[in-house]
Order: sequence, then structure tokens, then C-alpha cells
Amino acid sequence: MPAPISSSVQAARQRLADQLKELREDAGLSGRELARRAGWSAGVAKVSRIEHGHRPISIEDLRRWCEACGISEQRTAELLAELRAVAGMWATHRQLNRGGLKGRQEQLRDKYWRVRRHRVYQTKVIPGLLQTRALTTAYLTQVRQEQGLAVDDVDGAVDSRMARQRCMERPDALWLFLLEEDVLWYRPAPAPVHREQLQHLAAVIGRPTVALGIIPRDVDRRGVSPDESFTMSELPDGTLVTVELVSGDLTLTQPYETRLYAEAWDRLWSLAVHGDAARTLIEGAVESLPDES
Repeated sequence: MPAPISSSVQAARQRLADQLKELREDAGLSGRELARRAGWSAGVAKVSRIEHGHRPISIEDLRRWCEACGISEQRTAELLAELRAVAGMWATHRQLNRGGLKGRQEQLRDKYWRVRRHRVYQTKVIPGLLQTRALTTAYLTQVRQEQGLAVDDVDGAVDSRMARQRCMERPDALWLFLLEEDVLWYRPAPAPVHREQLQHLAAVIGRPTVALGIIPRDVDRRGVSPDESFTMSELPDGTLVTVELVSGDLTLTQPYETRLYAEAWDRLWSLAVHGDAARTLIEGAVESLPDES
């Protein structure tokens, strides 16, 4: 059974389809005439399926559509860029990890060395850039087991993630992390591993390029509900938002969508405590841990 496609992906496909329909209508073409000019044997049925978002259009078909409608090269290039963005919006975890856990970690490396400002909001787990080696090992071991990955490259994947953490030493970038307090209490590993992780988290506070905020459990949240976990990366060529869902990752690049996440970040960040107040919350979670040494 295929993984469900996010409504955001379908909406993006439909926006592109609506633009294509508008181009056809502006050119004064019927669906049948467009299909004839494009050389499609399926005729008007293919045009209809594309315009209603029932069938994703290919790069070649989009080029033929634009040629049939007499669209400029610049406008065609814009539509091709949008098509590629839509095609890259959704990927299942199995697709992302089919080259192995180490391969997936290495694919992410370049982005972190280009990012100018990186914002992470988490409701469930400690962000990867803030994880200790022991916790990363626990998480990635669990991922390998859950996804039934044949190759055991957990050690290599952990090494890759630990190396990536050095990107936070860059003086030309800012790294902001926002956690719901419950993240401090969730324990996916033995108590000693979790204790070490929380102590590391407290030590991060005060780094010159890192800002950590924690939203207390008892904060007045009227008007600001918790959202899904997301990562927002501001890169030289635009802003990228990644939302991790149960079945895969949703990647958003359209400005109107990334703006919504930026606004959500601002609302959530306004609820957080920082500095000594954040350390106090971390210390409370540490003190609650059982002694399993």
C-alpha cells in the first residue's frame, strides 16, 4: 500500500495544474486542440487528468504543453522549476534511507554547511545537531530495526552525524532550537544515556552561535497551540522547511508556505524560556531520572 501523500503535496500539484489550465485557456485552445499540438494519442482525456490534478505532469509533457500554448522560455523555465519543487516535496522514510543510514546522513551534509539560519522546533525528540553519540546510536538503531534495513551501518551514520555537528561552530550562521518541555522527559534510551544527553543540552546554552528555548509545560498557551515538529533552513537560494511525518518527510519551498512556518515559529518562540530558566527545566528532568548506573 503506498504511503499517503500529504494534502500539501496535492495542493501544490493542483496549483501547478491550475496554471497550466489557465495557459491553455489564455491561448484560446480546447483540450482536444492542445492534445493534438502536443502529439498525445490519449487526447483530451490526458489534458483533463492533468488539469484536475489526477495525473502528475512530466517534464517533457510540460515542455510540450508550453510549446503548444506559445509560452515564453522564461515562463516555461519558471513552471519547470515549480514542477521540480513539487516532485521533491514528498519522500517516504524508506526512500530516504534506501542508500543506508550513513548515506542519508551524508546527503544532508552540504545543506548544513550552506545554511545561514537554522531553526528547529521539536515536540518529540532531541534535535540531531544537539544529540550525544550515545543517543544518536539509540535512535538510529531503532530506525534500522523499524524499517527492516538489511545493512548495519549505524556506526558510520553516527560518525557522520557527529561530524555534521561541527557546522554549529561556523561564525557566519545562527542555530536556534525550540523544544517543548516534554521532550526533556521522553526517554528513548537507558537513564544514564538520557542523563548524559540532558547534561549536554544544558552545556549548549551560552554558545555564541546557538540559541536554545524551552516551552514550559505550564505556560499559558491561549492562542498558541503546539504544532508539528519542523525544521526551517535559510539558504543562499531560499528557505526550506522540512516536516517529519510518520511515513516520510514533507519539504516545502514555496514562499507563502514557508512564511506560515516562520509565523508559527515566532508565536512558539515567544512562549519559551532561555538561559538559566531553561537550565532549571533541564535540571528538573535530570533529577527525576532513576539511578541505573
